[in-house]
Order: sequence, then C-alpha cells, then structure tokens
Amino acid sequence: ITIPNYITSIGIGAFSHCENLTSITIPESVTTIEYNAFSYSGLTSVVIPNSVTSIGYNAFYDCTSLTSVELSDSITSIESYTFAWCNNLTSISIPESVTTIGYGAFSNCSALTSVVIPNSVTTMESEIFWYCTNLETVSLPNSITSISPYTFYYCSNLNTITIPNSVETIDHQAFEGCSSLKS
Repeated sequence: ITIPNYITSIGIGAFSHCENLTSITIPESVTTIEYNAFSYSGLTSVVIPNSVTSIGYNAFYDCTSLTSVELSDSITSIESYTFAWCNNLTSISIPESVTTIGYGAFSNCSALTSVVIPNSVTTMESEIFWYCTNLETVSLPNSITSISPYTFYYCSNLNTITIPNSVETIDHQAFEGCSSLKS
C-alpha cells in the first residue's frame, strides 16, 4: 500500500489485523500513527518518515513478520507495547530524539540480538525487553538513573551489559532469568 501524500494521520486500528499487508509506504505528510494502527498485520519492514512525531501504543503489536524498523528522527517516545510480540524483529535503531521508552515496548521480540539505547533516553519503563530470549548485548545510556522492574526479565542469552555510573537503582527482578549473563 502507498498512502497518499495528503494523509496526515494513520488512525486507530487503520490496518490492524491486515495479515496479508506486507509493505506500506508512509509519505512525509503523515505526522501521527495512532495506537493499534498496524497491530497484527503482515508487515515485514517499515520506514517511518521524519515527519512522524508520534506513534501510539500497540502500533505494531504482534506483527510477527516484521524484521526491521527505521524510526523517524522526530519521535520523542516509543510508547508502551509499540513493538511487543514482533518476534522476528532482528534490529531496531533508536534515534537520538527518543527520551522515553514505554512499558513493554519490545517485550517478547525474541529475534532481537542487540540494542543500543541513545544518551537522549532518560526514562525506561518496566518490561521493555521482557522475554527477548536472543538479546545478547545491551548498551545503556549515561542518562538513566534506574533500571525498572522486569526490564530484562528472562533475556536468557543476555551475556553482556554495561550499567553506567548514573544508575542509582536496579529494581526487582530486572535481570531474573538472565542465565547467560557473564559481565
């Protein structure tokens, strides 16, 4: 699907449950992607243009065929469950514009192997990488002061993480089930 260049918003659940939708071209006219816009769809990759400043929660929830995402440099937050259960998502590049990563944003993205969280991120809510079983390395920014509950819960292949000196609190069960953690 190619969205016409006069569309400014992709509404709530607009393409939800479109299992045969594998690709979409989003024009620079779009500034908002509402919640559940593409949840349960068959998208395999998505490029979000720099005009998009807001992506609603669950926007790409359970897009099991999604393997790559290129995020807009204008997004300031990745909302709750935005990419949760995208279990074929292998990589994500979080832009420097992002300051907040919401609850469960990447939970159960079991194909995700590494993540670099930029220094712009100051808030990381609970369960962000819950059950990301193939996640091996994570680089946390110097801008965060706490690691929330269940952040890396059962990331069973996580073997290396660097916790910056800015972190004052590691909350309950943040690393529970991280059986491969070595350093």
